[in-house]
Amino acid sequence: MPWLAVLAWGVVIFSMSTEQFGGEHTGAILIPVLHALFPSATPVQLATMHHAIRKLAHFVEYLILGLLLHRALTARRGPSVGTALAAIAFAAVWASLDESSQMFAAGRTPAVADAALDVSGAAVAQLLMMLRAPVLSLRPRVDGC
Repeated sequence: MPWLAVLAWGVVIFSMSTEQFGGEHTGAILIPVLHALFPSATPVQLATMHHAIRKLAHFVEYLILGLLLHRALTARRGPSVGTALAAIAFAAVWASLDESSQMFAAGRTPAVADAALDVSGAAVAQLLMMLRAPVLSLRPRVDGC
């Protein structure tokens, strides 16, 4: 079942790569909200905040994907550096496919920088999970082996 969550989140990520989540559409919603929150902000400042939110969304989407991948990959074998690297590699492939799909979506353009931001989110997820886990394979086994 953990792979079903990975697949479902992957579909969510791909849906966010459609025209409906392009900058013009998100700006039409977010810029007025940002203007209400920061009434003295200039149009350039509002555009900068909108851009930052969009980039943060890339990071968070893949941070979540990274956490789901960690759960799926460690379900049977437990956490390891290998599973962390596999999760990052999987996220990199997904990010590449996701960015490539934007070539076919009106109002969207693929960007290598966005894919790098995506992969960094997945990598941070792996780092957080490794820091959360006991010292992985460096910890002595309790059963004496």
